Amino acid sequence: MKIVLATSNSHKIMEIKDIIKDILDKFELLAMKFNVEENGKTYEENALKKAKIAYEKTKIPSIADDSGLTIDALPDLLGIKSARFMEEKSYEEKNMTLLKMLRNVPDEERTARFTCVAVFYDGSPHVFKGVMEGKISHEMRGKNGFGYDPIFIPEGYDKTTAELEQSEKNLISHRAKAFRNLADYLKRILK
Repeated sequence: MKIVLATSNSHKIMEIKDIIKDILDKFELLAMKFNVEENGKTYEENALKKAKIAYEKTKIPSIADDSGLTIDALPDLLGIKSARFMEEKSYEEKNMTLLKMLRNVPDEERTARFTCVAVFYDGSPHVFKGVMEGKISHEMRGKNGFGYDPIFIPEGYDKTTAELEQSEKNLISHRAKAFRNLADYLKRILK
């Protein structure tokens, strides 16, 4: 069975393939690079829009996701708009700006979470969600990962997600949770 993975983010493609590697022998995963305006009001709307467009273009079941970071001390800044925050700037610049905005915020108020919604679309949507709770560090740390990983410390850890090995991150991340649930669904439809 062929499945289209609707994303142009090479980091995300590698991460998703690693997360669902135990079922990749049953599916041929085809990465499809294209850009869609993410103008939905929720992660689910954006993920569904991408998966549906990929399905309509290829007539092959499609997977897409949308994710973002919510910082409780800056509740309306990121979330669904995470990728569009300071759109023309690098993630290093974005992270530095967020750290400056939070410089006077104490540890107990630096709570944050990454959310991912993955959609499998085969003519009808199947939606899977994952959340990773944590907090924002006081400085950028780590070279692994991408996006906001260098400033996010997962709950129960003292390292940022950019300091974790990819295999460790893929056990706890928001994307891992959403895509493991999606993989479980795909296993069930194979039976």
